Amino acid sequence: MHLPGHKGALNCPPEAKVSEVPVPTWPPGSSRNTKQALLAISSLAKESLPDAALRLLSSLRIGQGVEVNVFHHNAALNAFRRAKRWQDVLSLLGEMPESIVVPDASSYNTAISACDKTGQWHLALSLLNVMPKLRVNPDLISFNSAISACADRWPLALDLARRSRLTPDVVTLNGVISACDKGQEWQLALCFLFGAEVNFRVRPDVISYNAAISSCSKGGRWQAALSLLGAMSLRRLAPNVISFSAAITSCEKGGQWQLALVLLSHMEDADVRPNQISYNSAISACEKAGHWEAALSILSQMRVRPDEISFNACISACEKKGHWELALVLLGQMPQMRVKPGDISCSAVMSALEKGCQWELALVLLGQMPQKAIMPGEICFSAAISACEKGGQWERALSLLSDLRWMRLKPDEISCSSAISACEKCGKWELALLLLSEMPQMRLMPNEVSFGAAISACERAQALL
Repeated sequence: MHLPGHKGALNCPPEAKVSEVPVPTWPPGSSRNTKQALLAISSLAKESLPDAALRLLSSLRIGQGVEVNVFHHNAALNAFRRAKRWQDVLSLLGEMPESIVVPDASSYNTAISACDKTGQWHLALSLLNVMPKLRVNPDLISFNSAISACADRWPLALDLARRSRLTPDVVTLNGVISACDKGQEWQLALCFLFGAEVNFRVRPDVISYNAAISSCSKGGRWQAALSLLGAMSLRRLAPNVISFSAAITSCEKGGQWQLALVLLSHMEDADVRPNQISYNSAISACEKAGHWEAALSILSQMRVRPDEISFNACISACEKKGHWELALVLLGQMPQMRVKPGDISCSAVMSALEKGCQWELALVLLGQMPQKAIMPGEICFSAAISACEKGGQWERALSLLSDLRWMRLKPDEISCSSAISACEKCGKWELALLLLSEMPQMRLMPNEVSFGAAISACERAQALL
């Protein structure tokens, strides 16, 4: 496959197997053939049947009394675009000259959009750049699609907006602000938002404000995010779930848990149904502020099914306050809610058990994890070793440290220090010194805790002499 004018420049895999959907036929010489064929291909595109659309186009090329033109090809291109099959879009675009059909701006726009939707930003740029060389003038849709494709590379997106020399519309504005959002350039996002009407005579819409609120959230500017949310009503724009969720997230990141709860409450007043992001951000805000009761209250009131993030934040909230019983209950509720616990969930519960000196339960949980297809990580082992250390179980602590290394997990300073401390508390000074000496072999530098525990072990041994 090759782009017109760039033979062999873009190699794509072979086309997918053509669907078995029957291909319609028309009587030769019918004056309505061309239009009917176009409607048929467009219909197949809307029904997500790109292979059938290509099969129909191929049959028309062979000859059914239909004059195949650029519109038929564009409809087939759109079918593959809707199916997110960018390779097939580029393949068909490259074959158009072979069918004596010259691609137009719409053809290239469809291809650029296909690349945009599948993260192929470099191909989107190549298509945009090749258009003038083939005497196809890029229009605003071309540039808007390319800007959207380059959203993860905000300098490129802004450069495209400058290069277009076309009067921007709200889609251009949204693409630029979204690029600033992804690039964490909140100040630039606000400049474009506030300067849109003055500089470009473009009125920002809900999408514009949502991207700006998200940008402020990522930049840690919760005050600005809330100000933008309030400004939407003044501009007669109705905030949607994305608007509120981004604002709640900004409050969570800014440590404003009470404001997060107020916004969550306001969503119902505004007849906006919260989604998982809205709830999870509010729960996380409460968790970070140490308000485990509020976190659990939100979890119990969720109008959508909680996910792993919802439970993890609540478990973490309970863990921070030493409520290991509640943490265990939440872990047990996850499968009942069709939510699969992960290593993060178990690590938080393990940490709660460690703080509660529940070494027996910590070992039980660690043993159950592989049975539930959850592979414990370093944090889980470290918490279990620390739990054994607090419970005076030096042999179990050393066994866990050995298991950790056997599983090719990397011990850290905390796990080693806990194991040394376990030996120290039980008078095993030789083992404490041995572990301390082995830390450099594990590429770990002994810290104050490690040295302190080893020194204390030696002092205890000397006192017994």
